[in-house]
Amino acid sequence: MLALVAAAPIAMIGLSVPAVAADADSVLGTWRTPSKNGVVEIARCGGSICGKLMSSDHIKTNPELKDINNKDTARRDRKLKGLQIVGGFKLDDGVWTGGSIYNPEDGGTYKATITPAGPDSLKLKGCIVWPLCKTQTWNRIK
Repeated sequence: MLALVAAAPIAMIGLSVPAVAADADSVLGTWRTPSKNGVVEIARCGGSICGKLMSSDHIKTNPELKDINNKDTARRDRKLKGLQIVGGFKLDDGVWTGGSIYNPEDGGTYKATITPAGPDSLKLKGCIVWPLCKTQTWNRIK
């Protein structure tokens, strides 16, 4: 059915990545996820960052695709295109921590951290509960 972007904190390969010294804005931009050609745009949200799902293989096929797997039935009519799936982070020594990622594939929201891994890649780590975590690499599009 719907396997997109964040399909991921659960289906990712675990990695351990040291933080790369970076400024707070190094995570801003448009990123490709390894699942279903997901495209997430990360921007500033006040003192934090937010990420919106802009595209995926499934959204390209059906731009009106809804959030049908959301555990909250009242939210199942939301369009996936433009949906905020990343948010609530604070910057801590070059790593964005304390935030979450929403996985439209299973309707779950997971605790997450985002670590710059160079100028054109991020490591996003999502956890069901510690230590059940997985990490995936997102690559910069622009």
